Amino acid sequence: MKKELSAAQTQSLLSVLQHRFEKNKKRHAQIEWSSVVTRLEKSTSKLWSLEEMEQTGGEPDVVGVDPKSGEILFMDCSVESPSGRRSFCYDKEGWESRKEHRPENNAVDAASEMGVELLNEEQYYYLQSLGTFDTKTSSWLKTPDSVRKLGGSLFGDFRYGQVFIYHNGAQSYYAARGFRGLLRV
Repeated sequence: MKKELSAAQTQSLLSVLQHRFEKNKKRHAQIEWSSVVTRLEKSTSKLWSLEEMEQTGGEPDVVGVDPKSGEILFMDCSVESPSGRRSFCYDKEGWESRKEHRPENNAVDAASEMGVELLNEEQYYYLQSLGTFDTKTSSWLKTPDSVRKLGGSLFGDFRYGQVFIYHNGAQSYYAARGFRGLLRV
């Protein structure tokens, strides 16, 4: 699979990202668009991943800079869990354990195919500090091995004025549960 965008696709995506960036300054008050676009233009695979995030309803936006690596961080900032990434089991093992009614995919593999990471608990709480997300949906979260080895997986949402992190069997899937991605550029 070719993981590059055409010049026209690149310009279109950059335009969408710039508009979102300028509209949501509170998510990245100390970051200039010029530094973001400079990094993006040097990394065609990252642009491809952002396009995948965009096409599946994630509405990716800059949410900060990694203090250790200096990488610019993008997260899915759609109000609800991205619509094109719902009804997935947590991972392949959970998907394979279903004998009937297997969903189309699983969150871990889909994220990997897109070139993004699933948000972990800390990152999900950070995202929720930037706005209110997942009030009607929920999002799978990167699950610690200790929980996953016991058959469980984590997801989060926002209800009753606060963030909740729950557990579910990794084989479960729901029409209102998707996943959010993190991309480092």
